[in-house]
Order: sequence, then C-alpha cells, then structure tokens
Amino acid sequence: MVEIFHSTPPQVGCYAAHMKEVHKKASLNRLKTVRGHMDAVINMVEEDRYCPEIMKQVSALQGSLEKVNRILLQNHLETCVSHAVDEGRTLEVVDELMEVMKYTAAVTGPAPTLEMI
Repeated sequence: MVEIFHSTPPQVGCYAAHMKEVHKKASLNRLKTVRGHMDAVINMVEEDRYCPEIMKQVSALQGSLEKVNRILLQNHLETCVSHAVDEGRTLEVVDELMEVMKYTAAVTGPAPTLEMI
C-alpha cells in the first residue's frame, strides 16, 4: 500500500500557472525512468538477489526521486512562489513550503534506525 502525504495547511497555490514545459518534461522523463528501474528492483527481490546489490539500486532510486523533487521545487519557486510574493502572500507560501519540507529527508535528517523504532 502506498501512503500519500497531504499538506495540512490550505494550499496557497497558483492554479492558473502551469508547470514550465522544461521542468515538466524533465520530471516526467525521470519518473518514467524510475518506474522502469523500480520494476527491475522488484524483480531483484523476487529473485532473491544479494541484498547489497538491491540496496544500491534502492539508493539510486531514492536519488532519482530526490532529483525530481528538486526540479519540482525549482518550478514552484519560479512560478507559484514568485506569483504569491508579488501578491503579498509571502508568509502563506513560506508556511506551505515549510510543511512540504517536513517530508524531505535532506531537510529533516536521516531516517530512523531499527533501534529508534
């Protein structure tokens, strides 16, 4: 089961603005690559491959997804955040970004270890 996180504050949004084509294309290309890579990793697990080999591939997937997040953040800053600041909604958009960053490992720190759980 996949858990989808939803932001708690209302979305500040700029729904009239669309994702810049360059960012959309880069995000979709990377996500489609991740989808294929994920299928390969699933096969590795089903085939009982050596755990460190699988772990390396999982790390590569995580890196690719982090890159997608950076592309999306760049697009958001260039479009929606800029628009919100122009409209005087700076605090709202900062709150929204802070909420999103809670789910970003680079900001929140390492994941808990088994000893922490």
